[in-house]
Amino acid sequence: MNYKLIAIDVDDTLLTDDLTMTEGTKRAMEAAIARGVTVTLATGRMFASARKIAKQIELNVPIITYQGALVKTLLDGQVLYERSVPIDAAKEIHAFAEANGLHLQLYVDDELYGTEDNNKIKAYSKLSNIPYKIEPDFHKLLDYPMNKMLMIDEPARLDEIAEQLRPLVGDRVHITKSKAHYLEFMHKEGTKGHALRFMAEHLGCTMEQTIALGDAWNDNEMIREAGLGVAMGNAIQSLKDIADYVTLTNNEEGVRHVIEKFVLNAATV
Repeated sequence: MNYKLIAIDVDDTLLTDDLTMTEGTKRAMEAAIARGVTVTLATGRMFASARKIAKQIELNVPIITYQGALVKTLLDGQVLYERSVPIDAAKEIHAFAEANGLHLQLYVDDELYGTEDNNKIKAYSKLSNIPYKIEPDFHKLLDYPMNKMLMIDEPARLDEIAEQLRPLVGDRVHITKSKAHYLEFMHKEGTKGHALRFMAEHLGCTMEQTIALGDAWNDNEMIREAGLGVAMGNAIQSLKDIADYVTLTNNEEGVRHVIEKFVLNAATV
């Protein structure tokens, strides 16, 4: 297959556990780009956070952020695809969080908001390399468009919360996990799968000509949609079960392995 588009998750996929990108992986991506392949990021991160990573590899293309709720160009900041959490659903999620004493984060105009300056938002801010703002009264923000809402808690508790919220807002909101302790809420069409399909159409290639790589359940839509859906060696088992191929771990240059095997070396055969 002559692949034209590669979409790569960031955390625990492109980046190693110490949040760096290896030189070997960077060179493989550059080599693929030199052969005319579009290489992009597909991440749950905010655009502002993902842009910093994209600049490290000098990407010059639209990137998929907020789990697929926002596709935006790097050079001129043009929004190509965007979906926001329905306002009525956002208010229900907020009310549920308040009633149950849950930590909830909002994302408005590509800025991160919390209601209190606690360890959860501090750790998230450090991981994503993004500052945050404190707004004690989220009612002031809920009428604004939001690409994503996020809860942080113990994994088992979040699993229970997801099951409680699905009957309430599941008809309007996509609920997923990017990490075991992150529960995320987007528009129904704000998934990496929707964004990957949009990107393929935007570039004029078929879905069969796409590769998607990821490690967590929030990657499952694009793994299913892609012509070659790849799970990392460190991926959750449920993602490996639906993937077309399982590569090495994020610490073993799994992304580099896939690019070399299916793009660079395949092109020389």
